[in-house]
Amino acid sequence: MNRRAFLRKHPPLPGAASAAGALVADPPETVSPFANKKLPARTTSSTLAPYSGAWGPDQAAHLLRRCLFGPTRGEIQAAAASTLALVLDGLLTVPAAPAAPLNVNALDTTVPIGQTWVGQSFDQTLEGARRTSLRDWWLGQQLMQGVSLSEKMTLFWHNHFVIEFSTINSAQYGYEYVRLLRQQALGNIRQLTKDITITPAMLRYLNGNASTAGAPNENFARELMELFTLGKGPLIGAGNYTTYTEADVQAAAKVLTGWRDNPATVSGYFTASRHDSSIKQFSSAFGNAHIAPNGASEYQDLIDLIFLQPSTAAFLVRKLYRWFVYYVIDAQTESDIIQPLATLLVQHNYDVAPVLRALLGSQHFFDVANVGCLIKSPLDFTVGVCRQFELAFPPASSPVAQYGMWEQLYSAAYLQQQPLGDPPNVAGWAAYYQTPQYHELWINAVTLPRRNQTTDLFLSTAGYTRNGFTLKADLVAWVQALPATTAQNPNLVIAEFAQLMVPIVLTTNQLDFLKSALLPGLPDFEWTSEWNQYLAAPTNTVKRNTVAGRLSAMARALAGLAEYQLS
Repeated sequence: MNRRAFLRKHPPLPGAASAAGALVADPPETVSPFANKKLPARTTSSTLAPYSGAWGPDQAAHLLRRCLFGPTRGEIQAAAASTLALVLDGLLTVPAAPAAPLNVNALDTTVPIGQTWVGQSFDQTLEGARRTSLRDWWLGQQLMQGVSLSEKMTLFWHNHFVIEFSTINSAQYGYEYVRLLRQQALGNIRQLTKDITITPAMLRYLNGNASTAGAPNENFARELMELFTLGKGPLIGAGNYTTYTEADVQAAAKVLTGWRDNPATVSGYFTASRHDSSIKQFSSAFGNAHIAPNGASEYQDLIDLIFLQPSTAAFLVRKLYRWFVYYVIDAQTESDIIQPLATLLVQHNYDVAPVLRALLGSQHFFDVANVGCLIKSPLDFTVGVCRQFELAFPPASSPVAQYGMWEQLYSAAYLQQQPLGDPPNVAGWAAYYQTPQYHELWINAVTLPRRNQTTDLFLSTAGYTRNGFTLKADLVAWVQALPATTAQNPNLVIAEFAQLMVPIVLTTNQLDFLKSALLPGLPDFEWTSEWNQYLAAPTNTVKRNTVAGRLSAMARALAGLAEYQLS
């Protein structure tokens, strides 16, 4: 498999589903003729100075939209009633590690249904079931994230230190990889880089397990420098990319020889006889440094050397910035935001939390130019609508039903071209690196209808049924949780939905459009009357269905607006 296919145009992931639910290929999708032909300009002079402006629901919603997969109304209200500093404290608190994924497939007889398959011997006949369990479990962690940055950062590192579950062909390796990303999600980047270098999933994915003294494999060494740490600068000479050279890749490849993966222990291990024990000489890009023979610790010496280079911190900060703020990094942003954050990262010994605190708590982050400017990723979109309206998933006591519903979310994101666990190549999803379109790539003629189908399904009165359980938003209960005077007023109800669902103020025409969906051709008092009739007889199916149908029509219309695609 050519994992560097990102260097040339490639067709997007197949996406449609048949009536039976099987994934089938969509027609090849081309970049929209309306997509960016050049990077857009933007005007902002804000800095990293601590934000000292207004703090309320709008600001809290902006912060939580970027840090969570779809914040709930309650989470936004709680944050707005607190302070920015305390909310950041909570977001940056490392949560307890979740329990391991479970077996929910009757074909896997190695463990009972509802117990974990992690730790069992590899079995190719069970690999598909276990891999499905792994990715569904991961979706479940995103749903149950709490008010923590941990899950968003776990996905960030997955897009950064890429592996593909389908390529490594080991759910055990995949679980260990995800466990490591989550463990270090808010921790030390240098240590995470060291750990990921010898984790079995990465050793297998980038062929480190086949790299020997007689035949050093350059795959991981190249990606370590180009995609994971230094970044490739302008070509300034034959094989010289400013931040490293081809000779540096070759030297790094020799450093990394001798490592193998052990399926029985799900770990990497070092074999001295396969290791190149020579002195490794690096170019002037590294100050002509060399790495002396140091056996199993040599890879750590290499990474320490890479993290001494100023370009490493700046490269990492740019990726964080594009993930949390916006994809355009102009000269002002580079000098006033990126470089100070890079300095901060080095000062804190490559701990990521202080950098995230400074960025997310800055004037720049809350600058109006940076609000509602990102297009949601498919995972953000799909998990987000479920969290926003607090859809009730099957309980942990029914693992087959629970994992089945998580699988539906995985499938929805897959159809929108973001399969969790399987980015398209070693560079990750193109929306985070392909200039000048960046996250515009999430929206095309294939994926936009899929997004609309997802919200139509979950916000409908019918929902999605599987294993005897129906997944749908209870919009009546959601409105009933509002203050009584708000729930009776159709304009205030629409305003509450809009405040939750979209990051920018809607126009009068858009609000009128939403009211026409809620009350087609009817006066405002009709809603008040029907709502009060429901409250007077909440067990009356007809009266409940009347208000539920109106709310569903309005919510689906709101989810169909372009603004709902934004974060």
